[in-house]
Amino acid sequence: MSSSPLLAPEEEVLSTLRADGHRNWLHPKVAVGAWFQKRRVVGWFLIALFNALPWLRMNGKPMVLLDWIGRKFHLFGITFEISDAFLLALLGLIWMLGIFAVTALLGRVWCGWMCPQTIYLEFVYRPLERLCFGRVGVGGKPAHVAACRRLLLWALYAIVSLWLAHVFLAYFVGVDRLLGLRGHEGWVRRSPLDHPGGFFLIGFVTVAMVFDFAFWREQLCTLACPYGRFQSVLLDRFSPVVAYDALRGEPRGKPRKEKKVALPLLAATAPSGGDCVDCGMCLAVCPTGIDIRKGLQMECLHCTQCVDACDKTMDHFGRPRGLIRYATGATLAGEKKRWLRPRVVLYPMAIALFSALFLHNLANKTGVGMYARRAAGTSYRMLADGRVENSFEVEVVNRTEERRVCAVRFDGLAGALWQADGLGEKEPPVVLAPEETRKFYIRVQVPPTVFGHVLPVMDLTLDDGQGRPQSEKMRLLGPSSVAPAVYSVPIPSPPAP
Repeated sequence: MSSSPLLAPEEEVLSTLRADGHRNWLHPKVAVGAWFQKRRVVGWFLIALFNALPWLRMNGKPMVLLDWIGRKFHLFGITFEISDAFLLALLGLIWMLGIFAVTALLGRVWCGWMCPQTIYLEFVYRPLERLCFGRVGVGGKPAHVAACRRLLLWALYAIVSLWLAHVFLAYFVGVDRLLGLRGHEGWVRRSPLDHPGGFFLIGFVTVAMVFDFAFWREQLCTLACPYGRFQSVLLDRFSPVVAYDALRGEPRGKPRKEKKVALPLLAATAPSGGDCVDCGMCLAVCPTGIDIRKGLQMECLHCTQCVDACDKTMDHFGRPRGLIRYATGATLAGEKKRWLRPRVVLYPMAIALFSALFLHNLANKTGVGMYARRAAGTSYRMLADGRVENSFEVEVVNRTEERRVCAVRFDGLAGALWQADGLGEKEPPVVLAPEETRKFYIRVQVPPTVFGHVLPVMDLTLDDGQGRPQSEKMRLLGPSSVAPAVYSVPIPSPPAP
């Protein structure tokens, strides 16, 4: 089916899109060189680390466990509760700033060297495809593939994806619950009807991985991932990128082998023009199908495959390596390198600031935490005797592996009465088992005369018995000359838990 000239684009829109709008399937060759060997070592190390982390333990706890059901996050021996949202937000911010700083210093090293999408696609799934299609050591588009080979490929894809889905689930439920270790009933040993949620998640992740690595592939990087679009603000003229030296390579000449001579880098040019012989190998090995000779592009992952391919071609034709290399826009234009610039100073300063804030809050983190908020759907309630009642929901978390007895009190306002639903006393003890979370309601009753031009505030205090009490200020709502009229509407009290 030919494309209409009225619909054909004037230039290439995407490397994975043909002029007629159909998908341009990429089957890149493999250029085995120095950079590829380094990337393979890093890639397989990260694959091994991803599969090993759920099994490793620190301080008697999983090294990495994101237990969303139990609302606990174990990271390298430290347990974060859902009430530690501020600490978790700081960790996420430090991680993002770290990526920004690394990008400013080393370019898109994350995309080409550490991103799981790139690592698993280039070192697991595409090698399996070349193995089944008989293209190992050759690469490129297969001419004809027997049905049995395709069936074998899909079976291998399913097995690998199923394994990775189980590893992925282990980060959220733990290998103990997944495999039945340390007294747990293993999910993989029981009927899917006993854990339908986990079974559905395994199936969904498996299908998603097969779809991603067998069909979507490089389009996840070029269409869905926002990181490539951020590079315009993350990089500057002095950030290293994989670049083609146009001053040395242009104009492109005919590919012919020359006698190897020891010449300086800038003086070694072919008699017909530049060093580029227009062999097309940089395009043939690119996993996203771009032509690096067109300059810095959003789709470039900086995987260095074009560097290895070009170096091999330069060796073949007796020309110096480095026509495609890690370089900066400034050095390619003949300027000097500049390591010290605003972004490489400001990013580390911000990382140091947020890291100090994180460590300070982590050091002051108590074994027992408290989180209080106004009961959902309530403001205040007018009682029959004229008093005003406010309801609050309190959550107390024991982060330790020891039994704790705590006390709560509500004070700071004369004439106030309060009661904790379900605890039974004015200042009841809260007994917490190891790693237990208790939730209860507190009702505070005050006379209406306390509501003037400023809404009153009371202190909710938790005493954990370790000499480190925690307090939160709770604002009371009621009829006031400055309070909105909606506050005077009677609201039913929340049910006791």
